[in-house]
Amino acid sequence: MTSFTGKVAVVTGAGSGIGRALALELARRGARIAASDVDTEGLAGTAEQVRALGAEIHSATLNVTDRDAVLGYADDVRAHFGVVHQVYNNAGISGDGLCVLDNDFEVYDRVLGVNLFGVINGTKAFLPHLIASGDGHVVNISSLNGYLGQPTLSAYCASKFGVRGFTESLRTEMLAGRHPVRVTTVHPGGVKTNIASNAAIAEQNGIEPTAAQRRRSDIYNQKLLRMPAATAATVILDGVAAGSPRIRVGRDAKTVDLFVRLFPKLYPRVVARVERRVFGA
Repeated sequence: MTSFTGKVAVVTGAGSGIGRALALELARRGARIAASDVDTEGLAGTAEQVRALGAEIHSATLNVTDRDAVLGYADDVRAHFGVVHQVYNNAGISGDGLCVLDNDFEVYDRVLGVNLFGVINGTKAFLPHLIASGDGHVVNISSLNGYLGQPTLSAYCASKFGVRGFTESLRTEMLAGRHPVRVTTVHPGGVKTNIASNAAIAEQNGIEPTAAQRRRSDIYNQKLLRMPAATAATVILDGVAAGSPRIRVGRDAKTVDLFVRLFPKLYPRVVARVERRVFGA
């Protein structure tokens, strides 16, 4: 069993959504928190709530795509606390909600940079400290789309499949090398966060969202993203405490995982039909 009391836990993307919920739930369970996010304002809100729970927190604005910054941040956290036990590589973004034919290469660079290389950067930077702790744990956040391909989400799916493969390879290495580090991949389903707001993401990048992008974001936010982030955090940390190598968050994640494994040839056709029915052509 992995414990949390007194442990130093690093959470990226902690300014909102699952990241903030993880930081708060870790604080409730007695951990000391190192929280980071590119969103300085959101991160400050998380830090305030963590302190209100009586927990110690080290917070820093961080872009997980900046490898040198992540390496320096890992050293800063180690210097501040003296040890690092757990890292939750959670920071992530969606794509622009376009098909492969219409997507720009910049979309793939941006999404893979945050979702995949951000996880790789965080893992590489903190892994020596986790090993040195004698009781380490890497928790990398993939997605339901880490085993399910979906239209207009090619960049996102590629990144989350990548997180799954990278993390499962890391697990075999830690076992083969007999290092004192557990490794967990997390596959959330429909959790109430802003990651599906492709229209908002497009606007932030100076792109006028299409009507289809706005409609897709509305449907996701109103109908598909149902689980509160706090509930997701509880499921994740319960799984981490139990030492689970893979945590599926939500009934939808469990159902889709089973369906894809049972019907690998059929599932793309089913997904395509559901896509047309729910979102239109």
